[in-house]
Amino acid sequence: MGFETLAIHEGQAPDPLTGAVVPPIYQVSTYAQDGVGVPRGGYEYSRSANPTRTALEQCLTALEQGTAAFAFASGLAAEDCLLRTVCSPGDRVLIPDDAYGGTYRLFARVLAGWGLGYAVAPMSDVAAVREELAARAVRVVWVETPTNPLLNIADIRALADAAHSCGAMLVVDNTFASPYLQQPIPLGADAVVHSTTKYLGGHSDVIGGAVVVADAQLAARLAFTRNATGGVAGPFDSWLTLRGIKTLAVRMDRHCRNAARVAQWLAEHPAVAEALYPGLPSHPGHKIAQEQMRAFGGMVSFRLLAGAEAAVRACSRTEVFTLGESLGGVESLIEHPARMTHASAAGSPLEVPGDLVRLSVGLEDCDDLLADLRRALPA
Repeated sequence: MGFETLAIHEGQAPDPLTGAVVPPIYQVSTYAQDGVGVPRGGYEYSRSANPTRTALEQCLTALEQGTAAFAFASGLAAEDCLLRTVCSPGDRVLIPDDAYGGTYRLFARVLAGWGLGYAVAPMSDVAAVREELAARAVRVVWVETPTNPLLNIADIRALADAAHSCGAMLVVDNTFASPYLQQPIPLGADAVVHSTTKYLGGHSDVIGGAVVVADAQLAARLAFTRNATGGVAGPFDSWLTLRGIKTLAVRMDRHCRNAARVAQWLAEHPAVAEALYPGLPSHPGHKIAQEQMRAFGGMVSFRLLAGAEAAVRACSRTEVFTLGESLGGVESLIEHPARMTHASAAGSPLEVPGDLVRLSVGLEDCDDLLADLRRALPA
């Protein structure tokens, strides 16, 4: 079945009791068992499994073409559980030199204390990644594509080959693209992570995360760790995310169309030093993005010639774009990464430029978005 059909129907058969076409919210912690140690349908306690969460996980598995999916309370909970499952103290992970600030904080401030080492590399440069892999043993190559917030593109297939040739696994953060635009597992990734808060939920009303894996053995290990550590998605959060997924395809089409117009407009604006969007032919990752993505996404970043303070002022002047730290919702957002989402990377090799502004381009009338930016940017 096509993506849109799977998004609406996979894991979401009509309720057998009532015929309801929307999966029920099983707001329950405990289930009656058919005998001692004989849970009905495999459900005994909602930390271990919940029917609403199961419906979401079945849908995510299909959309990412994986073997199994696991829903978490947040994207960072998903990342943490996956890393603690596949890594041990003393292992080393290779991460992007422009990774999301929260991911960097997890490595630098939490997992480093657990004994997990990390190094940074430009993931858009496959040769540089191969050099890092040859220099020292790596357990995981961690990739974002497009990256947050610089929108660099990594060649998933080439990095999978590089990682696997050295005995490492490849994990792709697919949050910016969503499974509608990009499916890393068929390209060779071993696991995909999402902040389902973003495009999958799509309405700025739920926090969640997910891991989708390619291998059944890894799925069993991850299921054990999640149950042991307990960072699961609740039933109502799972239901909200599943509701959002039903319209993912049509929303992403509009996000991409609006973002392309905004990026082109910014590229021609005299106050803009650089517009960052993989859909622009000038983008260094444009060709690879064309090959591995259906379209180029709803995220746009740009740098202002007038510097950091001008970027901060621009963020405070918009009216249609809301000043906020998240992304992927129906409403457009604007933020200053250096002082907001990526403040945790200040002073590190992952520090982002102060003159950078990041946009999450929403579903509004694009003429209104362009008028809003015209008012906000320096003349």
